[in-house]
Amino acid sequence: MVKRSETPARLDDAARAGWLYYVAGRTQDEIAAAMGISRQSAQRLVSLAVAERLIKVRLDHPIAACLELGSQLRRKFGLKHVEVVPSDPASSSTTVGIAEAAAAEIERWLKRAEPIVLAIGTGRTLKAAVDQLPAIECPNHRIVSLTGNIAPDGSAAYYNVIFSMADAVKARHYPMPLPVLVTSAEERELLHGQQLVRSTLNMSAQADVTFVGIGELGIDGPLCVDGFLEKDEMMELMRGGAVGEICGWIFDVDGRLIDNPINERVASAPIPSRDASMVIGLAKGKRKFKAIRAAVVGHQINALITDEETAEFLLRN
Repeated sequence: MVKRSETPARLDDAARAGWLYYVAGRTQDEIAAAMGISRQSAQRLVSLAVAERLIKVRLDHPIAACLELGSQLRRKFGLKHVEVVPSDPASSSTTVGIAEAAAAEIERWLKRAEPIVLAIGTGRTLKAAVDQLPAIECPNHRIVSLTGNIAPDGSAAYYNVIFSMADAVKARHYPMPLPVLVTSAEERELLHGQQLVRSTLNMSAQADVTFVGIGELGIDGPLCVDGFLEKDEMMELMRGGAVGEICGWIFDVDGRLIDNPINERVASAPIPSRDASMVIGLAKGKRKFKAIRAAVVGHQINALITDEETAEFLLRN
């Protein structure tokens, strides 16, 4: 067995580059563009794939099947970007694997030379991803939160990731000084009219890339568990056909935002334009199957980081 001295993340990058070069027939320039790296780095990754014996006639690495699933998902749903990580049948975690992949994708964007606006949602998966980030110096970039950082009791929301990200990433950070849900549509209008909030909303609309979690609904879902909705409110939403949420925005099985007073109370920024930017959803697991599918078919997102089990479900349904 070959001794693996390289890190798993670098081997995954080498496997990706090897698959793109030997299976998909991409040139090294095309690989560099697809992965957001230099041509020289792409060349080194392809060489590493060969040196580590990941390449035979086929790619001898678990990620080969994942890349094929990702390619099928892109074609089926018209997604701009898909990353599929291996599933671990023995694990009940909803973050392992996709958190690491999301961190690598965030890092790739933050290492770009040209200034970008990176928008970010909230939740357990994103928090796990941000915790994986290395220290990065990127003062030309701006990072803006789509969701409020205030919990229902007025305390700092634990899973709001903008401040955790600021610890690792040296860029300009713009939090949203609001709760996820307010008491009424009138209160939301009043708060969104404040200059500080308005400038944050305007910046989020200009995002080049956005990373969001996809939440399932239910009394065990994050909106209830974190205290933003009462159980009877949640049950009413589900009876009305709601299946998932992104940044508090609640949608039905077809991915359409539902016509309900609760959506009128969401203080989060609107999800940035899927036509003008990349909106990457991070989610996996049976509990989230319906929510993920709805987000994909309804174009609430146009890119996805998930696992094999979820990818196979999406391809079957």
